[in-house]
Amino acid sequence: MSEDPEKKIVVDSDWKEQVRQEKKKLHGEESPESQTEPTSEPTPPSQQPEETASSPGGYALPKPDFTFLISMLATQAFSALGQIPDPASGQTQKHPEVAKHMIELLAVLEEKTQGNLEAQEKLALENILHELRMAYVANK
Repeated sequence: MSEDPEKKIVVDSDWKEQVRQEKKKLHGEESPESQTEPTSEPTPPSQQPEETASSPGGYALPKPDFTFLISMLATQAFSALGQIPDPASGQTQKHPEVAKHMIELLAVLEEKTQGNLEAQEKLALENILHELRMAYVANK
C-alpha cells in the first residue's frame, strides 16, 4: 500500500456546539439559531430539559448528573468498607471485594472521561477516589 502524504484527520467538533446549545436551552437562554428556525417536530426525550421527577413513593428523585453517579458509587464503596451502615439492617458489614470493585469502577470513569469533565466534576472524582483508596488501605 502506498502512503498518502497528505492524510487528513477529521475531528467531529459539531457535538460540542450542540451540547453548548442544549445547556443554554436548559438555562433559559435561546440560541440565535433556535429562535430563527422553529420546528414542528417535538423535542426528543434526550434533549428535553431534565426536571426532578417524583417517584411512585412520592419523594423527589435527584437530577441525574455525573456528580450524582460518582457519589452513588462512592456510597456503595463506603458501605462495603463498613463505614456506612446497611439501610435495611442498620448493621455495618465489610465486603472488601465489593469495595475494591466500586473503587475500580470509579477509576475506570476517571480514565474514560479524562479531558471531558468540568473542573468541579474532575475535582470531585479525584477527591472521592483518594478518600476511598485511603479508606480501603486502612481497612486491610
